[in-house]
Amino acid sequence: MKRRDFIQKTAATSALLGLGGLSLSSFKSVNTKHLTVLHTNDVHSYIDPFPANHPKNPNMGGVARRAALIESIRKENPNVLLLDAGDIFQGTPYFNYYGGELEFKLMSMMQYDLATIGNHDFDNGIDGLYAQLPHASFEFVSANYDFKNTIMNGHVKPYKILDKDGIKVGIFGLGVGLDGLVDKKNYKETVYLDPLTVAQDMSRILKQEKKCDLVICLSHLGYKYKDEPDKICDTKLAMLTKDIDLIIGGHTHTFLDKPTVLKNVVGQDVLVNQVGCYGINLGRIDFYFDDDTSLISKGKSIII
Repeated sequence: MKRRDFIQKTAATSALLGLGGLSLSSFKSVNTKHLTVLHTNDVHSYIDPFPANHPKNPNMGGVARRAALIESIRKENPNVLLLDAGDIFQGTPYFNYYGGELEFKLMSMMQYDLATIGNHDFDNGIDGLYAQLPHASFEFVSANYDFKNTIMNGHVKPYKILDKDGIKVGIFGLGVGLDGLVDKKNYKETVYLDPLTVAQDMSRILKQEKKCDLVICLSHLGYKYKDEPDKICDTKLAMLTKDIDLIIGGHTHTFLDKPTVLKNVVGQDVLVNQVGCYGINLGRIDFYFDDDTSLISKGKSIII
């Protein structure tokens, strides 16, 4: 069966299968490899859960709950990737006091694998971001921020290839345009490159040259812009490229219960997911690879 047929059929059933319902192992065959991708975005320094009397999110979120949930999922499946789509900084007094040190230390304790850079991660300036890097045991990917004339040069990679149980996963990052969104003095000589052109190049390198089984874009472009239909966003990126299997998004604080499935330029399915903000949800997408590298997927947003 073709790869896109696997994704289409599985995505169609995802709305019917809650995490407490049919076991994910029901999809397994004898030789199937299982990869779980967990992800966050726009956590914005929310370390504590919301208070019990909060009008919208009572008792939700919090790093302790997220860490416990991640640990339980890792016990279920050791092949886990933990990713973040940017805007780690700015939003609570923890950032004002610690400048991002606490956020990076906690993410390191939870064993994040990779993150991309959001616009608010420049809020203490590029020097402030650089100063916190020693507290991060994970790496950063951003392919369309050119840092060569800044202090961040060499500390951010365009992409990273990770191996999980023989599954070759290529991950690249994209950031939103900084001009008019971030004070120039905060990002200094960082050069913004066209994300669509960069994505086409990165996905080609990872899928065709590096022969990755799965290509993931960690995006801080935003899910969709109703008032700016021509602005590049995750949904447009999915439809205008090929060789990307999953776009994990941020920036627009969009809460999706499950991934959006879109067709790329050659008619194959692309998953686009984003889990809101403030650490309220943890994204989970399970991928299964059979012997001929056909891909099966199932996604769900988990309330923390």
